[in-house]
Amino acid sequence: MNVKPMEDRVLLKAVPAEEKTSGGIIIPDSAKEKPQEAEVVAVGPGKSNDKGGKVEISVKKGDKVLYSKYAGTELEIEGEEYLIVRESDILAIV
Repeated sequence: MNVKPMEDRVLLKAVPAEEKTSGGIIIPDSAKEKPQEAEVVAVGPGKSNDKGGKVEISVKKGDKVLYSKYAGTELEIEGEEYLIVRESDILAIV
């Protein structure tokens, strides 16, 4: 895979949703929510500021992050599901 995000965008691979609750109840596929935790796969070079310099992105490849529920663009690369989001859609590093 050779995908390089542009500007302040980040390529994420979602962490699979839990199959069971903490009490041991198995969650059916129809009741699962879209996961909001992902691993950073690739990072863009950063956005340009008003003075022509680059603003560095604060996440790096391999970080586990939480992102906004309806953020980004979903895509499929070589049979795998990925999500491209802006850095501002990332809420936290886990």
